[in-house]
Formats: sequence, C-alpha cells, structure tokens
Amino acid sequence: MTVSNVSVVKRLFRVREFGLLAIIALIFVVMSFASPYFLTWSNMRAVMLSFSVEGIVVIGMTILLIVGGIDLSVGSVVCFSMVVGGALFLAGLDPWTASLIAIACCGFIGFLMGQCVTRIGLHFFIVSLAFMVIVRGLCLLITKGTPQSLFSLPPAFKFIGQGSLGPVPFVIVIFVVLIAVFDVLLRRSTFFRRVYYTGSNEKAALFSGVNTNRTKVICATICGTLSGVAGVVYMARFGAATPQFGVGMELSVIAAAVIGGASLNGGAGTIAGAVLGAALLSLVTSSLILLNVPPYWQDIIRGGILLVAVTADHLLNTRKSKG
Repeated sequence: MTVSNVSVVKRLFRVREFGLLAIIALIFVVMSFASPYFLTWSNMRAVMLSFSVEGIVVIGMTILLIVGGIDLSVGSVVCFSMVVGGALFLAGLDPWTASLIAIACCGFIGFLMGQCVTRIGLHFFIVSLAFMVIVRGLCLLITKGTPQSLFSLPPAFKFIGQGSLGPVPFVIVIFVVLIAVFDVLLRRSTFFRRVYYTGSNEKAALFSGVNTNRTKVICATICGTLSGVAGVVYMARFGAATPQFGVGMELSVIAAAVIGGASLNGGAGTIAGAVLGAALLSLVTSSLILLNVPPYWQDIIRGGILLVAVTADHLLNTRKSKG
C-alpha cells in the first residue's frame, strides 16, 4: 500500500460516519449468524420504521446540540402533538388542519424555551426539564389520563404512517426528504453556518455580528416543530394518542445525536452522523430483542451505550482544547 493510500485510510478512520458504518456492518455480519430472522424483510422494515420516525426528532435535536442547547422535553412534545391533533380531530376538525395546529403548538413550545434561555438567562437543560414535566401534564389534562382512539381517521391521513410507495413505507420517504433538506441547509445555508459559529464560540460569534439569541430561539423552534411532525406521523401510524407516549424518548434521541458526532459542548455535528447514530441504536434494540435479552438488560445496555458516547465526546473535546 502506497503512502497516499495509507493517508486516505487514516483520514477515513478519523471520520465519525465511517466508524459508525463499520460498526453497523459488523452488527449485520454477527446478527446474520446469530439469528435467522435478522436479515428478513419484515425485521429490516420494522427497524427502518422505528428509527425513521424517531430520526425526525433526532434531526431537530442535532441542530439544537450544534447551537449549544439540549432538549429533554422532546418525548413529551411528540406526545403533545399526538394528543392535540387527536383531540382537535375528535372535536370535529379535519385531521390535516388539526395536525398543522398541533405542529404549530409544538413549534411554539420550542420558541418559548428559546425565549426562556435568551431573555431570562436560564440553561437549556433546566428549561427543557421544566417543559418536559409541564407538557406531559398538559397531555394528561387534555386526555384526562386515558388513551384517545383515532381509528376513524380517514385512510388518506393514515397513509402518512401506514402507507407505502411500492415496497418502501411512506414514513421512510418523509424521513429521507427531511434528511436531504436539513443536510443541505447545514452544509450550505448562511443561517446554519451561524448555528455552528454560535455553538463553537458564542462570544466570538456575537462580536462577529451574529445575533446569537435569535439563532438559539430559531433552533429551539425547529426542534419543537420536528418533534410535532414526528407526533403527527406516530398518530397516523398507530391511530391513537396515548398520554404516556414518548416517555424516555429523549435519552435515545440524545444518544443517537451524540453517537453521530454532535457535541454536548456545541459547534459540531452532522445530519448524516445523527441518522447513522439513530440507525445503530435501532439495530442494537432489534438485535437484543431477537436474542431474547430481557427488557431490563436492554435498558442497561442502551444506557451504557449513551455513557460511552458521552465519554468519547468529552475526551475528544478535552483533547481538542489541549491541542
């Protein structure tokens, strides 16, 4: 192997996405021998559906992490979108208008969190923790703690969560479109360059003329809006709105974003990496289920993966600061 080839290989191994692809490929190889059901179309379809809808939330979380924020309320906001959309539909509104109102409400929740951070000076962690409890309480208040049956949703609306374009579920099409849109925006948009500047060094960005407060508010609003979109997709997929839906979702979403390269310190992250992180976690969950690993061990393993990802992020940031 020539020197130039060696340098190319070294550069590849330094790319976070390449490492994730290698791990995913390894899981495929191991599980193909460990379980005869792993490579079946039904299992692959279930895996893709699982991480596609949650991946919509991961996109929003990645953007917020890049700007230096974090949102612990995404699970509650997803549930709130389902509950509001379902309640409005049961009250007589058509599902499309009800869904748009629900998504707008979720975007407004993100906007309010951004305002609390920028105007009052609170940290995203504390604000989102408070909103996680408040929004979950609103879900219970609206539904009176009982699940809403939405089986009367029209077939055209259910197609969003249950339909397919050929062999490909429509949910995956929505996810791929969102990936393409936000990946292009993060790479080429002037605004999203400001997102990276703000997350990397807020003071330097401020002195450079970047309105860092407005940038944070917009990112929080995007995260809330995408959580609302995911909630609508879940509502169409399951034909129900459960007030306890999405509990613990924030952990897997944050884990996927961090595994994909988003830094908890801000200023780093890609949509491609976040998607691969979500895919990796979904594959791990599917593998554990097929191997008949007890549910409580599954939680321990997923928590361990999150700890490893956060530790790696901390060590990388420490090395960069020393370098």
